[in-house]
Amino acid sequence: MQLLKLSHNCLNFDFIGTSTDESSDDLCTVQIPTSWRSAFLDSSTLQLFFDLYHSIPPSLSPLVLSCLVQIASVRRSLFNNAERAKFLSHLVDGVKRILENPQSLSDPNNYHEFCRLLARLKSNYQLGELVKVENYPEVIRLIANFTVTSLQHWEFAPNSVHYLLSLWQRLAASVPYVKATEPHLLETYTPEVTKAYITSRLESVHIILRDGLEDPLDDAGLVQQQLDQLSTIGRCEYEKTCALLVQLFDQSAQSYQELLQSSNASAMDVAVQEGRLTWLVYIIGAVIGGRVSFASTDEQDAMDGELVCRVLQLMNLTDSRLAQAGNEKLELAMLSFFEQFRKIYIGDQVQKSSKLYRRLSEVLGLNDETMVLSVFIGKIITNLKYWGRCEPITSKTLQLLNDLSIGYPSVRKLVKLSAVQFMLNNHTSEHFSFLGINNQSNLSDMRCRTTFYTALGRLLMVDLGEDEDQFEQFMLPLTAAFETVAQMFSTNTFNEQEAKSTLVGLVRDLRGIAFAFNAKTSFMMLFDWIYPAYMPILQRAIGLWYHDPACTTPVLKLMAELVHNRSQRLQFDVSSPNGILLFRETSKIITMYGNRILTLGEVPKDQVYALKLKGISICFSMLKAVLSGNYVNFGVFRLYGDDALDNALQTFIKLLLSIPHSDLLDYPKLSQSYYSLLEVLTQDHMNFIASLEPHVIMYILSSISEGLAALDTMVCTGCCSSLDHIVTYLFKQLSRSTKKRSTPMAQESDRFLLIMQQHPEMIQQMLSTVLNIIIFEDCRNQWSMSRPLLGLILLNEKYFADLRNSIVNSQPPEKQQAMHLCFENLMESIERNLLTKNRDRFTQNLSVFRREVNDSMKNSTYGVNSNDMMS
Repeated sequence: MQLLKLSHNCLNFDFIGTSTDESSDDLCTVQIPTSWRSAFLDSSTLQLFFDLYHSIPPSLSPLVLSCLVQIASVRRSLFNNAERAKFLSHLVDGVKRILENPQSLSDPNNYHEFCRLLARLKSNYQLGELVKVENYPEVIRLIANFTVTSLQHWEFAPNSVHYLLSLWQRLAASVPYVKATEPHLLETYTPEVTKAYITSRLESVHIILRDGLEDPLDDAGLVQQQLDQLSTIGRCEYEKTCALLVQLFDQSAQSYQELLQSSNASAMDVAVQEGRLTWLVYIIGAVIGGRVSFASTDEQDAMDGELVCRVLQLMNLTDSRLAQAGNEKLELAMLSFFEQFRKIYIGDQVQKSSKLYRRLSEVLGLNDETMVLSVFIGKIITNLKYWGRCEPITSKTLQLLNDLSIGYPSVRKLVKLSAVQFMLNNHTSEHFSFLGINNQSNLSDMRCRTTFYTALGRLLMVDLGEDEDQFEQFMLPLTAAFETVAQMFSTNTFNEQEAKSTLVGLVRDLRGIAFAFNAKTSFMMLFDWIYPAYMPILQRAIGLWYHDPACTTPVLKLMAELVHNRSQRLQFDVSSPNGILLFRETSKIITMYGNRILTLGEVPKDQVYALKLKGISICFSMLKAVLSGNYVNFGVFRLYGDDALDNALQTFIKLLLSIPHSDLLDYPKLSQSYYSLLEVLTQDHMNFIASLEPHVIMYILSSISEGLAALDTMVCTGCCSSLDHIVTYLFKQLSRSTKKRSTPMAQESDRFLLIMQQHPEMIQQMLSTVLNIIIFEDCRNQWSMSRPLLGLILLNEKYFADLRNSIVNSQPPEKQQAMHLCFENLMESIERNLLTKNRDRFTQNLSVFRREVNDSMKNSTYGVNSNDMMS
């Protein structure tokens, strides 16, 4: 056992420091050192593990198979072609021997590891290599039989099925690309695997209902994963798949219809047929989605048509019964089917002469895409009418509507449909009672409203043009809701829960519309509608309920959306003060929320993000959007003594200082919003940064230093940019320091310089960090790293010289001259300035420097301890 654990740990070791995510376990390649090559070329090594598997007790054998999984995944570059073919041949022989003596596979752990081993055969080797193995025909037959048996025993080790389906998915996907003359035989075995999966799922329904077992359909993630795999497997020999699905669907649909018409049908029998139809609808959606994996023929499109017609006919039947009864799982399967159908057959990419549309025309009278879209919209309206209180169906229905509203050609057809016009004119009537303004008490159920109004907003925008009357008509229910809230706020006593509920729903609706309106004309209509009339209501809500994120989060997100200059939609006339006025409203919201949230005091660690950091993160995003929107001249605030800008920036600092450094990087959304805001501040408001107290400046610099090494490339790149702005500012101030000026701005910059001179270790540490990442790590954003590095070097020339000597001296004696030359070449032709031409030359030099240093260190016999060198 100890020897096997040691072997397993050796084979699992992360040799090149790219520790992969365990969820991608089946995509692994084991990067073993070249010096181990002889052990793997010796066939007795592989044979030893297979012999062990057959010899030792079942308590130990799973570990043997785990070792074999890793051995099967050894990097391809370890062998030449002939060696790899020989290694694969021995591997396949060992697999064949296990399949011929499968007794030990009755142990779940052995079975699971063996399924993983089979998956690695295709993830690490090509089908063209596998078919050349001497025993391939016999082995593929044994693997197919093993897979079919496994699928039929669906209740045994369900998590292992993923690996078997993964193997067959990859085999099927490879068929069009096989160049080898040897037969792959997949046309024989793939349909057997497809049939086994489909029939076993259908047969499981009755047993699960009878015995009260856990239903696999309840695990949406697992079902979707298996369907994604089946979508490719089923498209291989698609004629057989389609014929099977048609046969099984017709049987179940007929039985279902007869049961519904029978007066004495048992609820169990109805439930069984609904369960079978649920699986069939999911699978039909999956195989239609699989069309994208293969070059499709007209005949296959006609087959898709046969399947689509049947699902739509079933939908007509189930929809007609919704007033009496409905099946949630079957409805979710329908939505999955519609989503796959939309991806493949709706939009510009589809030939309108497709035989699918011909079949739909013949059977259902749906002659073109517009008529099919009307079916989609009809289903969406039906679901909103009957399933409004079922969150999974509602959210997926609205997501489907949202997806349909994205493509411009589709939207132009959609807005002409009477059903869509009905939605635009009745979006808060009783037909959509779940969206009613005053009937919601559970705030969390309202999240889907934003999705709904985003889709409606896109549809309205295409229909709107410059018609302000139509816009006012559309907004009437929202206007009434705002007036209701305003009335509540004007009285001393009001129903707080009702007011909160109404406001939350309303701002979610508005955020959806604001997100959709990305054209100037429509967005300006919305802006004129909300400002100035309703801004005080948003501020009042923040003041009242700052401690309740269920209320503040939607309000803050709406505000962040309104100030986002997406697609240059926020463009005010030269004489308009609206940009400045919008910023003042933004400043009021940030200042009010920021000052109130800081009064919460100590928040438990497990609630700190929900109660505090999420709201702060949205405020940072809001401030970043408004500062970088290019519709406000920020110089006017100081000029006219307006404190809006100063209030917003000071609130940002207060909020920032309330957050520990570790939290800035622990919460991804917070770190992205903070570092992108900091990038804008250091670029355009460096004078404000320079005026801060020393401890604040050190906090910001420390956050940049830590962010430089962040795993999130976006954060790291933002830090590089912020550091570059700071270093450039410092360099300019140093260059000008001989010219004394008495302006307030000069005093601020002199103070900033003084702080930096008193704490040189911070900038020096960042120089070390950046150089360390460039030389010793897999630097994914080399260009971004290069930009601040030149400024850091010019500000710390003596320190850089010491650092360079330390790195050179740490090399083996025979490498020191080469390393010294690398550093010489890095500064070749570089002048003491930060002009663009000089920076670009340095960036080019750095690229060559990194390549040469890496080449030198690769050939080095002893490693460099970068931590010692950079400490």
